[in-house]
Amino acid sequence: MNSRKTLSETRRGYTAGKAYATAHSWQLPQILIVDVKPPFWANTCSKLCEALENFFCLACSLAGPCRIPLLSLYVVQNQHECLLPFVQVKGSFPRLQTCISELRSLPREGSFQQKGDRVMQAVQDGLQQFKQYTRHMLAGGSVNSSVEITVLTSQPGKDMVKQLETGLREIDLVSLRKLQIIEISQGDLLESADVEWHIHAEEEVSSDDSAILGMDIDLQIIENDVVSLETFFKTWLHDHGTDREQLHLLLPSGDFRHFTAPRTSLTCVKCDIQERLLSPALLPGAADVTVRTDDVNTPYQMAASPATTLYKLRVIKALKAEGVCESALFGLPFIIKPTSCWQLDWDELEMNQHNFHALCHSLLVSASKLRSAWDL
Repeated sequence: MNSRKTLSETRRGYTAGKAYATAHSWQLPQILIVDVKPPFWANTCSKLCEALENFFCLACSLAGPCRIPLLSLYVVQNQHECLLPFVQVKGSFPRLQTCISELRSLPREGSFQQKGDRVMQAVQDGLQQFKQYTRHMLAGGSVNSSVEITVLTSQPGKDMVKQLETGLREIDLVSLRKLQIIEISQGDLLESADVEWHIHAEEEVSSDDSAILGMDIDLQIIENDVVSLETFFKTWLHDHGTDREQLHLLLPSGDFRHFTAPRTSLTCVKCDIQERLLSPALLPGAADVTVRTDDVNTPYQMAASPATTLYKLRVIKALKAEGVCESALFGLPFIIKPTSCWQLDWDELEMNQHNFHALCHSLLVSASKLRSAWDL
């Protein structure tokens, strides 16, 4: 418990010193590093390229605020190479298609030098490119000053995590918000193709190395198929910002039967919001085939743009789940989770998470659902 607290406090302290993305961007810029070393590349290439093409087709054409402002793509084989310098994703599908064509044309067989520092060099080069880009764009207005880096590889992910932790100790990581390693499974390592079935390496990597870096390197393992890869890329469309909590769930203190409790005695559970489905109104051609029932100014669109408004839901009644008719439920579904806002101290985050899970457990045991109303 103590080591987890130390890592989290280190990460929050590291993050708190950064300048954060403006409200005009949905996500941080992304650097994608693809490890294309044979022999695994032959089994991964076509599936990865198809998944990228499907994802970019969607991301480039979504209406509303830009969800991925910038993207750069590197490949690593005998040496690292930047196939795509930073480009704005929205409206750039032809250029992204050209990049995917270059990715497809890379050799799938042959010999290569087994050097573990190639990925590290690509990470360094990507960070340097991002610094140069931000300096160049500062004169034109506000830009994101942090970036996320994702490494796709078929090599053992744990080994790569250790290599990066060792190699990046002396590197300036101020602009790096998140570094994650995605190991593409080459065998039956997972029972499900859902990317939520992944393995985290936080407990297996060195705590000292993570503390020195000031951040954790996230490791996930996903299946080698188009659906799993595409589903992972779609997580980039979600708002994972931790600048502030997005929703306050106001509960009566004590028993759920006390719904007439005054506002001063309400318990506040601080939550983050995540979309479960994309609104059809955001898809191309929606004006022709979709009845637009969504108003961007209503709370129902609270996750369709960066979180600049704090929403409040006040619980007014607990209902037995068997008594709720599904025909009365409509609109886009959202997932709420205990907040991971970096501005809250450790004790408050821990207590808030405890309250959230206690609420979920209580509802599960009693087979109940909560009815709530917007607290304006």
